[in-house]
Amino acid sequence: MSARALALGWPARSRKAAKKKRKKRGRSRAAALPAEYNMLLTATLCLLAFGAVMVFSASSTTQVLSDGGLSDSAFYLKRTAMFGAAGLVVMHLTARHGLEVARRLTPAILAISLLLLVAVLVIGTTVNGSTRWIDFGFVQIQPSELAKLALVLYGADLLARRPKRARSLDGMMPCLLVTGLASALIVVEPDLGTALIVAFAVGATLIAAGARWRDLVLIGLALGFFALLLTLVEPHRMARLTGFLNPGADAAGSGFQAAQAKIALGSGGIFGIGIGNGVQKAFYLPEAHTDMISAVIGEELGLVGIVGVVGLFSMFGYAGLQVAKKAKDGYGMLLVAGLTSLILVQATINLFAVMGLAPLTGVPLPLVSYGNSSLLVTLFAVGLILNVARGGTARAGKLRVIDGGRSPARERSRSRGAGNRNSRSGGGGNRRPRRAGHGGRRRASG
Repeated sequence: MSARALALGWPARSRKAAKKKRKKRGRSRAAALPAEYNMLLTATLCLLAFGAVMVFSASSTTQVLSDGGLSDSAFYLKRTAMFGAAGLVVMHLTARHGLEVARRLTPAILAISLLLLVAVLVIGTTVNGSTRWIDFGFVQIQPSELAKLALVLYGADLLARRPKRARSLDGMMPCLLVTGLASALIVVEPDLGTALIVAFAVGATLIAAGARWRDLVLIGLALGFFALLLTLVEPHRMARLTGFLNPGADAAGSGFQAAQAKIALGSGGIFGIGIGNGVQKAFYLPEAHTDMISAVIGEELGLVGIVGVVGLFSMFGYAGLQVAKKAKDGYGMLLVAGLTSLILVQATINLFAVMGLAPLTGVPLPLVSYGNSSLLVTLFAVGLILNVARGGTARAGKLRVIDGGRSPARERSRSRGAGNRNSRSGGGGNRRPRRAGHGGRRRASG
């Protein structure tokens, strides 16, 4: 082979070899990922894709009928796809590099969420009697969604830095006070359902941190008392409670949503009437593409569809709790336990409310219901869980380990110096060791 051919062929071969090496490295990294990581990612992507389909099915009919066919039937689908794509980018970046950044920025995230909770009460947009959104024209943000994530981040960081705080009510007081303040602002909107979700998620974090059951029972009793008091003093919450206890008593009023949800589930049967063929979503189910999307799933896909959704959330929950169990540090364990509970509690409340097992609270189904803020925050939380699943840790500060008062650099310099002295002395590696009795000093071990 000529020198010119060799010069032309060598770069091509080297590029091919480097490409094969990169592919092999990528396959080895994929094989090294734990099963929990793949389960979490699979469940998340399946719920996200399924949610896009059901949002289109639940919203397209009302979009067409509400404006004589002039509205865009795919309006909510397009926005779900757009924010879902942005959320997947956020999830990917967070899964690789977001854990330490999220821990460092926890105070800022918490402060911003509290400021937004105050701002929404002043400049927020009121929809159906609730002021939960701040309208920026192109996009609406819901501060309570960010607050849910911020409180779990804060609780995990606080209890990981000082684990003994979870052993007493006094130690937990900073976490309880901040959670109580944020929950009070959320209740004022009013949004009691989200406040309950926050309480359950923080409670799960406290359980994972080792809180005593006696303290948890006291906190639970206090929470139940305030929830009952807020229900009794607010007419619309009382109406929802009575509608849950006896939906047939006022089927056209307080029990309307619950009654229509049961009709949808009953109409679906086992296999449903087919995607797009649902009737209840056409003005019978209020907010069919958000809070009541589970009823649309039950009508169009039947019991099989509901069981499939429950199965995906069960897989997500199992994988998340396994990740928390295998986390490398206390912060990762507490954070994953809190975030997994946050998503599972929200899904449980939504499904129970639609099936008539809990009062209606206006809580969307995570990753399935339409909601830009909820989707972005949930995918960011999933990214943090995936980061821990792949072995990530978030250190509070840099630690320097000193062994016997000698740094690693000093030990390397000592070993090099000893090697040079031995080489100068004529092959010190083969010299016989001197005995202690002949003037040699024996170094104490340990």
